[in-house]
Amino acid sequence: MAAQCVTKVELTVSCENLLDMDVGSKSDPLCILLMNTSGTQWFEVGRTERVKNCLNPKFAKKFMVDYYFELVQQLKFAVYDIDNKTVDLGDDDFLGELECTLGQVVSSRKLTRPLVLKNKRPAGKGTITIFAEEIKDNRVVNFEVEARKLDNKDFFGKSDPYLEFYRQTETGWQLAHRTEVIKNNLNPTWKPFQIPLQALCGGDMEKSIKVECYDYDNDGSHDLIGIFETNMTRLLQASRVAPAEFDCVNSKKKQKKKNYKNSGVVSVKLCQVVKRYTFLDYIMGGCQINFTVGVDFTGSNGDPRSPDSLHYINPQGHNEYLAAIWNVGLVIQDYDSDKMFPAFGFGAQIPPTWQVSHEFPLNFNPSNPFCAGIEGIVEAYRKCLPQVRLYGPTNFSPIINSVAQFAAQASQQKTASQYFVLLIITDGVITDLDQTRTAIVYASRLPMSIIIIGVGSADFSTMEFLDGDDGTLRAPTGEPAMRDIVQFVPFRKFQNCPKEALAQSVLAEVPGQVMAYFNMVNLSPPNSITPPMTEDPTLQR
Repeated sequence: MAAQCVTKVELTVSCENLLDMDVGSKSDPLCILLMNTSGTQWFEVGRTERVKNCLNPKFAKKFMVDYYFELVQQLKFAVYDIDNKTVDLGDDDFLGELECTLGQVVSSRKLTRPLVLKNKRPAGKGTITIFAEEIKDNRVVNFEVEARKLDNKDFFGKSDPYLEFYRQTETGWQLAHRTEVIKNNLNPTWKPFQIPLQALCGGDMEKSIKVECYDYDNDGSHDLIGIFETNMTRLLQASRVAPAEFDCVNSKKKQKKKNYKNSGVVSVKLCQVVKRYTFLDYIMGGCQINFTVGVDFTGSNGDPRSPDSLHYINPQGHNEYLAAIWNVGLVIQDYDSDKMFPAFGFGAQIPPTWQVSHEFPLNFNPSNPFCAGIEGIVEAYRKCLPQVRLYGPTNFSPIINSVAQFAAQASQQKTASQYFVLLIITDGVITDLDQTRTAIVYASRLPMSIIIIGVGSADFSTMEFLDGDDGTLRAPTGEPAMRDIVQFVPFRKFQNCPKEALAQSVLAEVPGQVMAYFNMVNLSPPNSITPPMTEDPTLQR
């Protein structure tokens, strides 16, 4: 019998006294969580944000894991100093790790241990603390916040303010959320954001919440502008007509200045508690995942008849393109009821005119590009390969825009009934990078995710730039992506792993992206009996 998930557990991570690997500044740490339930294979669960110039980081991004009472769930928390934008950690400095079990963390609730290096020696005086909390409450708090007349902490230009929200616990204040940094602005308006109610106050409306306002500095020495304390009861009184306003107080400044009033005012325009539906709520409520495949047929792949080519099908009937289609497709096909998948190629000259096409159906049927199941995609790919001439350039935007058109039509229905996942398998550098950035920023407003699998050994730094986990992806016009929708994985990382490891890695972010989109546009699952996300009736003032 399959193990039953007992509950969901949220893990919060902080470190102290990390090794300093940077000359002239401090390490820029990030924590990665790996899990092993089979005894042999580790797979990545997720990563925190990178905290710049800091040897004592408190990570705001938390890990959510399923807890199985009857399984030994080995965890590995590995901390790295990140100095580049690549997803691969092989070229980043290793700051230490902790191996333990989820059972140990859950039974301790708060576990502090020394970090060790690969040779099991101490990583200096570095320690890691993991705080575990069962998630019984899936409500979140939507915030819209701005501030005015904040103190200027910079000699050149203005302060770069951001907020940190802290929850009160028996062991002290715990970071619940960190907002974006608004550059050079004493009257900032932050993008709307969400904080899980559990993380903010443990569901207790009267529990103190501390908010700290800082001026961000690149060297990590962020200047405190001011602090205030409040609770959910007070915050829920906020409205756009009558915002909840708080004096941001800097106690050091208050002691020195006789007529000191505040260091600025933080104004909460919206604070609303809503139910957050889970990925399974949407899937079980009737949401269909529409899966589309795009295959790179550019000349850099090499002649398919040559064993050196990435498109060469070996005597066992395999190549990296086929492996990627099978591994990812077999997982995702379960969420699509008709299992009819459109499949396209790009970058080839196609018969009969031998024009270069950046979006042609693998089955050469423009009026019906659908393939029956993953087997149908594989068969269409095999038949297509000898009929086309590999050419170029490597343009992604046509196929992204094509899937985005379908996603845009679905979004107009105002129901959470369809979500689109585009899998692009490619061997190299994108030629139309600006158009691709524009296409991704547009698609980030739609029910759509993009998975890119890089095959071969090319330089994939451009792909990692598109995988905007740190929220930095913008169109050439400067317009930012509404949410992160791209997941990039180099296939070579998984060549010696079990086939399910690739699917686990590339699909790990899809459930969160599905939830993020439907929550962003306020849509409940199609067959949900619960009304759309409105303020929880038990919390009415």
